Amino acid sequence: MSKIENKLTLDRPVRYQIKVPGKLDPGWADLVEGMALEVQTGVEDQPFTTLTGTFDQAALHGVLRWLYTLGLPLVSVVCLECGDWDGG
Repeated sequence: MSKIENKLTLDRPVRYQIKVPGKLDPGWADLVEGMALEVQTGVEDQPFTTLTGTFDQAALHGVLRWLYTLGLPLVSVVCLECGDWDGG
């Protein structure tokens, strides 16, 4: 059995990447300290925004709630520092 080096916890901040459809203004990054926004073109030239930042679980939920109140569906939420964590 392999040891999980980057075990997820509720209080340890880890780096996440969140993608939403559409083009968010870069000024939105100021709402969450240290969050980076990048607008890219996806399928059929439709824009999407990638938000990258380091959050604990409470802050991550806050960002997700904020995106929900803006009416933005989630394309993906990826933990960039979780390695091969499989939940088991």
